[in-house]
Amino acid sequence: MFLNNHSYYSLRYGTIAEDDLIQLALQQGLKQFILTDINNTSGCLNFVRIAQKNNIIPGVGIDVRNQNQQLYVCLAKNNEGFLELNQFLSDHLHHKKEFPAQAPYFKYCHVIYPFEQVLTYEKNYFSTNEYIGIRIEDINKLRFSKLSLYKEKLVILHTVSFRNKKEYNIHRLLRAIDKNVLLSKLPKEEQGSPTHKMIPINDLCGNFADYPGIIKNTEKLLQDCTIHFDFGPRRKNQNLKTVFGSPEADYSTLVKLCQQQLPVRYDEITIEIQERLKKELLLIKQQDYVSFFLINWKIICYAKEKDFYHVGRGSGANSIVAYLLGITDVDPIELDLYFERFMNLYRSSPPDFDIDFSTWDREDVTKYIFETFGTNYHAALLGAYVTFKHSGAVRELGKVFGLPKHEIDKLSDGKYNLNTLDELSKLVLKYATHLNGKPNYISIHAAGILISEKPIHYFSATNLPPKGFPTVQFDMHIAEDIGLYKFDILGQRGLGKIKDAIAIIKKNHPDVTLPDIHYAKPFFTDKRINKMISKAECIGCFYVESPAMRMLLKKLGVNNYLSLVAASSIIRPGVAKSGMMREYILRHKYPERRKKAHPVLWNIMPDTYGVMVYQEDVIKVAHHYANLDLGEADVLRRGMSGKYRSREEFQTVKNKFISNCRKNGEPDTVIFEVWRQIESFAGYAFAKGHSASYAVESYQSLFLKCYYPLEYMVATINNGGGFYRVDTYIHEAKKHGATIHPPCIEKSNIETTITGKDIYLGFQHIQGLEKRNMIAIVNARIFKSFISMDDFMERVSLSIDQLDLLIRIDAMRSFGKDKRTLLWEAYRSHHISYTNNNQQKLFKLGSKKVSLPAFNITPLEEAFDQLELLHFTLQYPFILLEKSISSTLAADDLANYINEQIIIYGYLVTAKNTRTSKGDRMYFGTFLDYKGYWVDTVHFPPVAKRYPFSGKGIYKITGKVVSEFDFITIEVTMLKRMPYVSDPRFDITYNRKDFSKETGPVMKQIY
Repeated sequence: MFLNNHSYYSLRYGTIAEDDLIQLALQQGLKQFILTDINNTSGCLNFVRIAQKNNIIPGVGIDVRNQNQQLYVCLAKNNEGFLELNQFLSDHLHHKKEFPAQAPYFKYCHVIYPFEQVLTYEKNYFSTNEYIGIRIEDINKLRFSKLSLYKEKLVILHTVSFRNKKEYNIHRLLRAIDKNVLLSKLPKEEQGSPTHKMIPINDLCGNFADYPGIIKNTEKLLQDCTIHFDFGPRRKNQNLKTVFGSPEADYSTLVKLCQQQLPVRYDEITIEIQERLKKELLLIKQQDYVSFFLINWKIICYAKEKDFYHVGRGSGANSIVAYLLGITDVDPIELDLYFERFMNLYRSSPPDFDIDFSTWDREDVTKYIFETFGTNYHAALLGAYVTFKHSGAVRELGKVFGLPKHEIDKLSDGKYNLNTLDELSKLVLKYATHLNGKPNYISIHAAGILISEKPIHYFSATNLPPKGFPTVQFDMHIAEDIGLYKFDILGQRGLGKIKDAIAIIKKNHPDVTLPDIHYAKPFFTDKRINKMISKAECIGCFYVESPAMRMLLKKLGVNNYLSLVAASSIIRPGVAKSGMMREYILRHKYPERRKKAHPVLWNIMPDTYGVMVYQEDVIKVAHHYANLDLGEADVLRRGMSGKYRSREEFQTVKNKFISNCRKNGEPDTVIFEVWRQIESFAGYAFAKGHSASYAVESYQSLFLKCYYPLEYMVATINNGGGFYRVDTYIHEAKKHGATIHPPCIEKSNIETTITGKDIYLGFQHIQGLEKRNMIAIVNARIFKSFISMDDFMERVSLSIDQLDLLIRIDAMRSFGKDKRTLLWEAYRSHHISYTNNNQQKLFKLGSKKVSLPAFNITPLEEAFDQLELLHFTLQYPFILLEKSISSTLAADDLANYINEQIIIYGYLVTAKNTRTSKGDRMYFGTFLDYKGYWVDTVHFPPVAKRYPFSGKGIYKITGKVVSEFDFITIEVTMLKRMPYVSDPRFDITYNRKDFSKETGPVMKQIY
């Protein structure tokens, strides 16, 4: 009897989750229920799933509105009707056009027009699928209306948007947030009625007791609206079925491609390789994933044709078929990758292929996918729900309640005493709690693309975001539930570095012949590269450059490919949290420690010394240690990746895990310790193939860094850096012998460039310089260099503000004049030189020669100009200090002071904010000492609270030197940011001393 029901996917309107709606229906004893969200079908599939699970017959539709004006409610008779509605809704969302006052013809849908809407538009003809919706408040009007004559067309139209008065208040707040108005200014027409809530079915029908025909019509209409989707464990694969016309042709093509690539990938094709390939191919066919592999192969083929670099990651990297197709460059035979992590008969979804491209190439690959597979809406980007977070909800509600900004900031940051807050502030916090976690708006999944056999609108309406690709209105969990498996196409700066570095090397060293970067195996045994890794000299190199990885590489003494694969997973929070990272290091470094391993776990995981490191280790332990079948083990695998939905299912497997171990005679202490390790993996552990993919890319980067460090650093800078800021990579280039030049109108391009060992920063680093002006400078000098300021101003039309930026960064040093002289000339001549590029001049105007005094620009002044305009300085940063450092202790001295208190000075590179197991905040710091070498610090909670970081700069660090596994850190006891000198550009009393005395020979070499 309820035909118009909203979930909270009636965004910024409804307040009820889909499962709560079903609970309301169950409480009423209803056998059938319908979801009709406002201009949205986000919740439909999950609603159907929950309804079917609870033995309620589901129906779906759309409440069609312009603004908050309800035009009509459309109900799908069946799945084909849902397709019609999604196509209709998508067309209007894509083109941002209003909905028509009357619905178009639908073959498989019913349309209900509200009573008042019919009166307004004086509609007097109704087709067989059209009805008039009567609300409780319309009954008295109906008695005196000519519409009462349409007896067969009258149905009950009661709206359900919230459950109670509190949720009605939340609804009003959501509407105010949506309209960006104060709650007191929210128009009546922009909100629902307080009566729009679920009422007892008997009460609803009792209101229509005088109109039994309306009740009968409503029941009949409701019964005519059913929809079904399969969410079972053996659900049908909804992805594109074939690539080459038929399943048989697809399979034969897949086999042929693999056979062709066997001799390419392997020097010797062993029985083990042949058996593994045969096993995989049969299972892929049996599981109906042949087209899934072929689509990924076609994507890779296109990328190779376009010379796009890629890395294939995810559990698919455990597959020899993926290796032969070129989807990944990880050899599962070499690494003994666990087959059952890749695929098994119990696994309900295909393996993951996370395919990375450079950020610049990803857009083109996505376009190819849509053009090749997406005709007639058979492809779409995957959606994602952006939910209200507590802090954001506080800000939105603070505005709605009219609180001043400083009070909103205080509430949002949690910097308040609850006992001193006024009632309005308490209301903000109260309702922020209710909004927390509820959907706010639909966005785009970071990487997922769906390619379906049926039109994508069979499952959902689509939005059209600025990128221009249709995007479904549901997330990855719903997609997997329904049998739509995503193709993950990601953008990654690391690949852009590799591609650009190779191009820069070829330009800077035209006589060099580079090896095929895709064939990484020779890099794995390169002694120079492995020595770099063991010393953690990996700045700029993808995954291995972070402070945490630098620490782990040194502790483990990593000097080969297999150890780097392990390190890539050990660093993950799950392994670290379980305490097994430390245990792994101990067993790796001290063989005697390996005797502590449980014999069963040692037999299962000898390569990791009986320590669970990878996702597949959990499957192995569950299967071989706890005697769970592979299906049950896969529940654990999905559980720890965060993709499972049923806590009940996970708990059942946990109980069986414990029960089976007890039957095997295992003591509870061991059982629960193993289970603790499994649980700690939740959401964090890598598949071994995934880690191997990371290691392959790291080796590719390390090869370039090892043999062509300057070119690689330029590529790193041009791709937005990596873990660190740009100045860190500039410093790294200096360490390798580069001379770094500020931007130059004669030598620089938009991006950073290199000639020999001279690196010229690009114009893009100058803060505030407009892109069009960068292009104009580069274009203007194509045929002729700039010979003077007048010449430059005549050929490049810049505002005085833009010209000022170039002069102060010393980009015009090629004119042989200091910055002050050039600034004086620019400001004096600008009114003459400022030209219109579209108007040719008849005469060249000169300017009168003026004699100026000699100006002296000090390194300190240069440093402050660079700090302002680049946000970093190319000068030695320690010249900025107000007072010289009192300690000359450096990083290379620390080994002589183990367990002693020391003072050292460091330039802050980065600080990692984390929390202890008790929730207390602490930090890990990374600095450069005055010689330019790394200093690592740890700031435990009491120190972190008393001596917080206060931005970029040079710090005086007091602490205890400690060493663990030969990695030295300082446990900080006191931290103080050292004051800089006054900015000499604004200090007329500044004494221009000789700053060269501040730099020792080391600094002249590095900085």
